[in-house]
Amino acid sequence: MLNLEDLDSDQRVAATAPRGPVCILAGAGTGKTRTITYRIAHLIEQGFVSPNRVLAVTFTSRAAGEMRHRLSLMGVGGVQARTFHAAARKQLMYFWPQVAGDLPWRLLDNKFPLIGRAARSVGVGSETENIRDLLSEIEWAKASLISADQYPEAIQGTNRTPPVPAEKVAEIYRRYEQAKSNSDGMLLDFDDLLIHTAGALENSPAVAEEFREQYRTFVVDEYQDVTPLQQRVLQAWLGERDDLTVVGDANQTIYSFTGASPDHLLNFSRTYENATVVKLQRDYRSTPQITDLANTVIGQATGRVAGTRLELQGMRPAGPDPQFQSFDDEPTEAREIAGRILTLLDQGIPASEIAVLYRINAQSAAFEQALADAGINYQVRGGEGFFNRNEVKQAISELVRTAARSDLPEEAIGGELHRLVRAVLAPLGLSSAEPEGAQARERWQSLNALVELVEELGRATPDLDLPTLLRKLRERAESKHPPTVEGVTLASLHAAKGLEWDAVFLVGLVENTLPISHAIKAGDHQVEEERRLFYVGVTRAREHLYCSWSFARQEGGRKSRKRTRFLDGIVPEPDLTQVPPRSVRPSRCRNCGRPLNSPGEKVLGRCSECPSDADEGVFEGLRAWRSEVARDMQVPAYIVFTDATLMAVAEALPRSEAELLDVSGIGPAKLEKYGAGLLAVLGGFQ
Repeated sequence: MLNLEDLDSDQRVAATAPRGPVCILAGAGTGKTRTITYRIAHLIEQGFVSPNRVLAVTFTSRAAGEMRHRLSLMGVGGVQARTFHAAARKQLMYFWPQVAGDLPWRLLDNKFPLIGRAARSVGVGSETENIRDLLSEIEWAKASLISADQYPEAIQGTNRTPPVPAEKVAEIYRRYEQAKSNSDGMLLDFDDLLIHTAGALENSPAVAEEFREQYRTFVVDEYQDVTPLQQRVLQAWLGERDDLTVVGDANQTIYSFTGASPDHLLNFSRTYENATVVKLQRDYRSTPQITDLANTVIGQATGRVAGTRLELQGMRPAGPDPQFQSFDDEPTEAREIAGRILTLLDQGIPASEIAVLYRINAQSAAFEQALADAGINYQVRGGEGFFNRNEVKQAISELVRTAARSDLPEEAIGGELHRLVRAVLAPLGLSSAEPEGAQARERWQSLNALVELVEELGRATPDLDLPTLLRKLRERAESKHPPTVEGVTLASLHAAKGLEWDAVFLVGLVENTLPISHAIKAGDHQVEEERRLFYVGVTRAREHLYCSWSFARQEGGRKSRKRTRFLDGIVPEPDLTQVPPRSVRPSRCRNCGRPLNSPGEKVLGRCSECPSDADEGVFEGLRAWRSEVARDMQVPAYIVFTDATLMAVAEALPRSEAELLDVSGIGPAKLEKYGAGLLAVLGGFQ
């Protein structure tokens, strides 16, 4: 007999609800997997359905395996627990002859060649990052039920920025689809599995009847993450029936960039007016201190999802308060966190129960080094370690080739070496500004992190040259402990979804990283998704939670970074005396007082409608000086100073090094390298 006393009162209501539509709104750590497995077992025990008539759908193979394992421990066998794609593939293999006859098909396991060929045919570059961005865009379109013909118009109503003009994306999409059909049969990608499964059920009454006779009851986990295409498949499975249980949490919707939408979860009670809706809010994972913080974070959310928020109730014994700490710079932040991890290890917390979570993969470099220096084993989850990333390997290979040249400038040593490195890496994707494409952006972030590491090494070793730099980079790469099960986890917030640890460090909590800069540009909708991502990070912790940020990227750098807005009103009062709060008011034009919107306007301190009061001759003189310096160093001019910074200098007309430091874009390192030259040029105009 199934012991329902193992469930709390809310879980029991969900598990024993009558056969029919059931929506379980399950907060983080509230036992959703336990609840839905008990629901399946209860329906079977009460004779409402046979085990082989149940199809449970999850979003990962790991989750499907966990569900099957739990059911087997309860003595329930025969239930099909699969991902959407695995279930569709099995069904399509069975029904294909009925809908396509003898036409053969096979699964396309590598889309790159076809996308690359289609891109080249319309004059678009086939670099790896470009192809990945195009592939992601096509996958988003298919998941959103958008055809190639519909794409240019559909993209206009979204916050997405296509990697190339929308018309070219549409043509590449069209040619990719055409290339999958040939005389040898059809190639189907993973999205096609869903499309053809839905089509078979929608267009063939015989197929639909046979399938619906086989499967009577459906359970969908992580329902907030379904795409329109997955919902179409689910509806095709159901037909006119409503024997459906869904589980989800709109507060954990963090995959909208793939086409996922919480709308189906939010509208469930409207779609099924007789639905049973149950909220699970007792959090058995985290202490009350952590759930209180999580509730506060999500309580500040705005928009439609905010109206469905769950109020977590921490059911564990009371634990330590979450800690908040600021640091002068990122290396110091990493070293201090490594020290705190050593303390936790000394207290008996296993390394495998500790995680360091960050927004972007490029942030891992500083923490990998700090943990390695401290002798702490670690593993990078959801991505390669910093020195194992393809773009970093390519960059170092290019530096090795550069070091073999005989015409390197003598100035390319010490504090100047990073400029040479920037110039060498520019062809690999290190542009002056962070690019728009997701893959290009991730490559840029890794390359930029490598240059920042070179800057750090240059400050520590004044006579550092390129061969010595390469030796130091090799030593750093080799000093890393190999991945091990018993190690601290390093992971992005996205990769941490669905996991939990005794102790969690949320690091790098600064504006333009969390929320990420392109989300800020996209507007409130994307910023709110970043807030939910932070919420997911907070709810990964069982007992110990540390939140940290640093004001500069490198030691000695200008402390210009601002703590994330998501901690406004949350950081305890004692820390507010040490941490400058993020301004909630927009920067304003110093001439007319209008809010400044673009990064360029903020650098100049004036809006685009207010003309500069800088002397054009001064600005041109500064540009001429910059060209000479860049030519002598054999680096692009922007490596020395951007036009925006030179314009700010021309407007401010600083007379001393102290006044130069007040100009946006000039920090201690720039001042040391170029301060005297700048003041000499300005002296000629004063």
